[in-house]
Amino acid sequence: MFIEPNIKNERRGWIEVICGSMFSGKTEELIRRLKRAKIASLNVEIFKPDMDIRYHEKNIVSHDENAIVSTPIADSKIILALGKNADVIGIDEAQFFDSDLPDVCDQLALGGIRVIVAGLDMDYTCKPFGQIPNLLAKADYITKLHAICVKCGNIANYSYRKTDNGSQIVLGEKNIYEPRCRNCYYKGEEA
Repeated sequence: MFIEPNIKNERRGWIEVICGSMFSGKTEELIRRLKRAKIASLNVEIFKPDMDIRYHEKNIVSHDENAIVSTPIADSKIILALGKNADVIGIDEAQFFDSDLPDVCDQLALGGIRVIVAGLDMDYTCKPFGQIPNLLAKADYITKLHAICVKCGNIANYSYRKTDNGSQIVLGEKNIYEPRCRNCYYKGEEA
């Protein structure tokens, strides 16, 4: 499905990306922005990857247990059909979506929709994660959030995995991951 560009400038769309390490408040910020849009009586649609059932099967839930109802989906193109009447679309855990997500977000913004995307910018090996780099390139606004290093208290930008599982995607919380600053991340276990 293709959304016609809104060339009359009746309603201007854009892409906002909220990124950072685990425990930096990405989902919390996404929920805050979406709730504000709802207060403004805007039509809001919210999506998350159907694989993310850590806190709730349907809701987007922050580590602080703030929640908002969402629609779990497996394919980002579904957003074009389900979000065509929205004023604002929120997408959480964007790093888990397929390679079509940046183009989907671009089409939505061209259609006059405000698109707010949240996700990890790096995986646990400090490599760019999923489609976040491509979304950052297309974004009109970028918010990079930081956690606090659990080892030294400095600003944390890295998601340190505490297990030996070598798979890029391992859903988990504080039992598997912890936020670390650059120095403590690279010190590894001795930090």
